[in-house]
Amino acid sequence: MPFIQLADINEREMVPGFSARFVHTGFMTMSYWNTRAGSSLPDHSHPHEQVTTIIRGTFEITVDGETKTIEPGSVVIIPPHAKHRGTSITDCYILDVFYPIREDYK
Repeated sequence: MPFIQLADINEREMVPGFSARFVHTGFMTMSYWNTRAGSSLPDHSHPHEQVTTIIRGTFEITVDGETKTIEPGSVVIIPPHAKHRGTSITDCYILDVFYPIREDYK
């Protein structure tokens, strides 16, 4: 099994205020996000199941019309094709796990 150092992976800004390092396995993608306070992701959906874990900071997320403010220790399960959006209330560190692999993040 390979061992990976996140610091060895180039961080990519995917949208303004949202930068990530990506790790891909044969079946999943893990995204390690650094977000800036006040930055937002617009409504979107994708065919992947997504599990979001807040490691540091405060983030407001809406999934299928339900909005919650989440903090460290919070886990959000986003079903495939569910519309969702989010706003970083503070600077955040967030882990997203996607199944299947996010080819668009390679």
